[in-house]
Amino acid sequence: MEHFPILSIITFLPLLGVVFVLLTKGENADRNARNAALWVTVFTFLASLILWFSFDKTTADFQFVEKTGWLGDNINYHMGIDGISILFVMLTTFIMPIVILTGWDAIQSRVKEYLIAFLILETLMIGVFCALDIVLFYLFFEGGLIPMFLIIGVWGGKNRVYAAYKLFLYTLLGSVLMLLAMLYMYFQAGTTDIPTMMQYGFDTNAQTWLFLAFFASFAVKMPMWPVHTWLPDAHVQAPTAGSVILAGILLKMGGYGFLRFSLPMFPVASVDLAWLIYTLSVIAIIYTSLVALMQQDMKKLIAYSSVAHMGFVTLGIFAFNSQGIEGAIMVMLAHGFVASALFLCVGVIYDRLHTREIERYGGLVNIMPKYALTFMFFVMASVGLPGTGNFVGEILVLIGLFKVSIWTTFFAATGLILGAAYMLWLYRKVVFGELVKEDLKAMLDMNKREVIIFAPLIFFTIWMGIHPSTFLDFMHVSVESLITNHQAALAAVAETIAH
Repeated sequence: MEHFPILSIITFLPLLGVVFVLLTKGENADRNARNAALWVTVFTFLASLILWFSFDKTTADFQFVEKTGWLGDNINYHMGIDGISILFVMLTTFIMPIVILTGWDAIQSRVKEYLIAFLILETLMIGVFCALDIVLFYLFFEGGLIPMFLIIGVWGGKNRVYAAYKLFLYTLLGSVLMLLAMLYMYFQAGTTDIPTMMQYGFDTNAQTWLFLAFFASFAVKMPMWPVHTWLPDAHVQAPTAGSVILAGILLKMGGYGFLRFSLPMFPVASVDLAWLIYTLSVIAIIYTSLVALMQQDMKKLIAYSSVAHMGFVTLGIFAFNSQGIEGAIMVMLAHGFVASALFLCVGVIYDRLHTREIERYGGLVNIMPKYALTFMFFVMASVGLPGTGNFVGEILVLIGLFKVSIWTTFFAATGLILGAAYMLWLYRKVVFGELVKEDLKAMLDMNKREVIIFAPLIFFTIWMGIHPSTFLDFMHVSVESLITNHQAALAAVAETIAH
């Protein structure tokens, strides 16, 4: 595998699907386009399994590296993955076939364009997690905004244009600051190579400004409080598949950015500004949980729960210890499965009744037992029931955070109680009670395609909970290396100040 461009193949294989979709013609063009998109995403996932089974878990070095000249002398096409990024690549390729299946019957207009937007988005998302050059990373990172803007703006709900523009403007503002920081870093380090920059000691005074510039972009992507307000609007207006990809993958890019850039490149600023991260994260966990309790729209409630879960991610990352960081990565992976499934659960009943208002439902357990059981499983997974992936991630984050600040841990833990409150309230209102509304009585239980969509999500949510070492073994050496390099950089700065 040493000289085989497997990362490029996995990254750009979805673009081959774009060609197939464009070539479909005739009266069955839409059906053929769906089949083409589905098979290409399945093949991309199967190709990514090569990474999974060929990966060396004993080294923190980047693997499957590809490097060739691209723009001028210093900017290269440089790809590679370590024990952290491989997990996000796998999550992306796993979620995409589910996303294509989700819109199978729901999307009937501009089907080919809809599928092309998702296939392009897959290439850009995988590229973010594989890029080892900051220019390449920036192009993938920002490029993903365009297909997402179109997915919401064209196939979204009644206020889709407002939501799409809000997403675009929020993200663009943060990204402009990140671009300026990248330019400064290039002129300082003389390279755009990410591994080289991770070892380069940037000036301690400049680190604060660089950290804040990157923070502006990653905080919007996560999203962190108070720049989270675009997310509920985007989720409510997006089609179900758009919400799945937004919650499952796109929110993880901010957390990945903190791990890839903020901690290794700006270690002093990361420690100095950790109080800011803790404050914003705790506010996000408590405030958005309380806001979720007041929601009448199912998608908005789950969107606010995502903001609260991402608060745990940032707390774990900035605990600067292995339990915290590994817990944060586990929370992101588990959230990728569980939040995607919760939006799919909303999509199942929305496709039947065309409303997301919680008050319009009630008593679904009487006519949709398979749906009630599936929804209950993911509600329990969301609140961190032992035996699910979220429990492992959240307990590791709290252990890592406890070593740093007992009070921060206490306030963060209140989010677990509030999370149980709003998720169980949602489940009770939608599923339990008497079946009195006439239009609900005609609703059918989950069909075969919906069962197929949920089955792998249920399996991996349980697998993460009962056998977390499957995932922890991949990330452990890379996380330890990140922490060791971070501490060495802090020690070097302290020694310089002492002299």
